[in-house]
Amino acid sequence: MVKTVLSSQTRLRASWRSFRALPIWVQLWVGAVLVPVNAASFLMLDLWTGRVVTIAASLVTLTNLPIMIIDGGMSKRMSLPHLLIWGPLEYLLIARLIELGGLSAPSALEWRLGLIIVLVNGISLAFDVLESWRWLKGDRTVAGR
Repeated sequence: MVKTVLSSQTRLRASWRSFRALPIWVQLWVGAVLVPVNAASFLMLDLWTGRVVTIAASLVTLTNLPIMIIDGGMSKRMSLPHLLIWGPLEYLLIARLIELGGLSAPSALEWRLGLIIVLVNGISLAFDVLESWRWLKGDRTVAGR
């Protein structure tokens, strides 16, 4: 058996085609809401919330890129790292918002950022639970293939 080695450019194109094969509402949710809301944290590294969300977003990217490359596009397996990373992040952010753990009270800006991220990521986590369940039950579908 001969394995074909794909170039980085070919893999990127396959991932883009896979993303574009997702339902339009998913593309809009990810591209216009989920990614921008979490990416905002990279601009707010002076805030505790900005730092922890940046770390979590970086970890999600580092774990999902190899999955996307191995699977040849967007698969339900990508939801597993979301649960493992975003789940604990939700707890940390909620604890911060309600001032648990002895941290100083968040500023108004940090409170709004934390609340928005908790809401957006919470919605995404609900979908991730379903997608993870489907993947664990054997659904290995890759969008666009």
